Order: sequence, then C-alpha cells, then structure tokens
Amino acid sequence: MSARPELVRPDDAVIAAAARCTLRALATLFQTLGDGEHTLNLVIDRTDDVMIPARADVSVGNAPVRLAVLDEDEFQALCTLVTFALEGSTVRRAVLVATTAAEPQPRACGWTVRDGWLHPMDAAELRRAVIPCPGVNAVHRQVYTAPVLTQHADNDEESPRA
Repeated sequence: MSARPELVRPDDAVIAAAARCTLRALATLFQTLGDGEHTLNLVIDRTDDVMIPARADVSVGNAPVRLAVLDEDEFQALCTLVTFALEGSTVRRAVLVATTAAEPQPRACGWTVRDGWLHPMDAAELRRAVIPCPGVNAVHRQVYTAPVLTQHADNDEESPRA
C-alpha cells in the first residue's frame, strides 16, 4: 500500500468552470503584463506530494491585441495546470511567476493561487522564490510586487468551486 495519498478527480462540470476561470485569469494577466516577451513559470504542489513545473513563452501585443505562443504544447500544459490549481481540490499550493524581457535586465512578478484565483505576491516574497542557488549561473531579475488581477465572474455557477 502506497504512503502517497491518492488524487480524486474533480467532477467534469467543476473542471469546465475552472477552465473558463483560467481563460479569464490568463486574459487578465496578459492585459496586465502588457506588450512584450514574457515567460510564465508555474509550480504546483499536488495533494499527493508531487511537484509539477510548467513553463511557457509568450509574446503579447495590445494594439492590436495579439498573443503569440512559442510552443503550443508547453502553453497547453501550463493552461491545464492553472486550471487544476484554480479548481483546487488536487493542488495544495501553486505559484505563477511572469518574467518580462527588459533591458538592462528582465523583471519578474508573481502570484499565488488561493481561493480559485491568482493573488499577487509582494516583492520580498517573490525575491525569496527566485533567488538562484549559490554557484548556479542564472539570470538575475528585477523583482516587483505583482499587480492585482481583477476577478470578473460571469456568474456564481462558473466558480471553480461551485
């Protein structure tokens, strides 16, 4: 018998509601990040003690509105994991970090998933999360407090926890 807890698959309707919420969350995120090249990194800690990372590179433009995805499979995997993080029943913790290509160095902000939405991390909390390990060559980022992402629900039935 395994010591690892088992995952219980959420109901299809709950997953569908969380998927709609994911689309709204990512649209709000891209609009908030604005024009530029962005890398999204997500790490989730599932309730069965498995850590799962995901990464996607995107290019965003707002005049006219456009989203270009470097690797569609990576982006789809990230969207799927965001959906399960927002739904929440199989995920203990999740953090999403957005790094924007900028000169002289990239800048980054992040959100934690809580109560079915993305909540901003402050700069100190994020700085601790993205500090490279000693002796590891890594890109240093200018870290800032993430903006609040306004949550617009179409109705209560679309809440991922409905």
